[in-house]
Amino acid sequence: MTEISEALKKLRKEAKKRNFNQRLDLIVNLRGIDTKKPENRINEIFELPYGSGKEAKIVVFSDEVSDEIKNIINVEVLNTKDVENLAKNKRECKKLAKNFDFFISDQKILPFVTKNLGKFLAPRGKTPKPIVGDLKKMIESLKKSVRIRIKDAPTIQIPVGSENMKDEEIEKNIQEVLKFISEKLPKKKNNIKEALIKFTMSKPVKVEVKL
Repeated sequence: MTEISEALKKLRKEAKKRNFNQRLDLIVNLRGIDTKKPENRINEIFELPYGSGKEAKIVVFSDEVSDEIKNIINVEVLNTKDVENLAKNKRECKKLAKNFDFFISDQKILPFVTKNLGKFLAPRGKTPKPIVGDLKKMIESLKKSVRIRIKDAPTIQIPVGSENMKDEEIEKNIQEVLKFISEKLPKKKNNIKEALIKFTMSKPVKVEVKL
């Protein structure tokens, strides 16, 4: 039995049963990281092998998207005119930035989107990414992805599963995320002080980090 699977078993045993499917978060506390330095402020999108148990919500900015894409669940398609109208309503812009996880855009209208909505999306680390390659594949990848971000505090907290997922799926997600985070840090795994896992309404349980 691995350290992660032991921690998962302990978490399930100690957590009170709730009447909803709880999210499972990984919390990584760092050391030796000065968050005032721009190079230490990580903002990465990472595709979880098994997803987080809840599909990410995506906005596609484009003037040329097929009806097939428009009909995909959890995907909102906005064209130039939509962006123009949206930019006039500060409240709706803030709502969009809060309610959606990822934003992608056609290269053609990306400068227009950034100019009009950038001030609402950038502070949340959600500046639109350009559409590269097959749009449908990009959407499917993003639906299973999470944002790994270090902003003002040397801590990363991200969803890596949900209560109804299999332990081996969550374990694989945690392993891959820890590996990815360590590769992005200046001193690799030495910058990881500790890792914890918790359900939405549970106390955290420590995970031994072995990379």
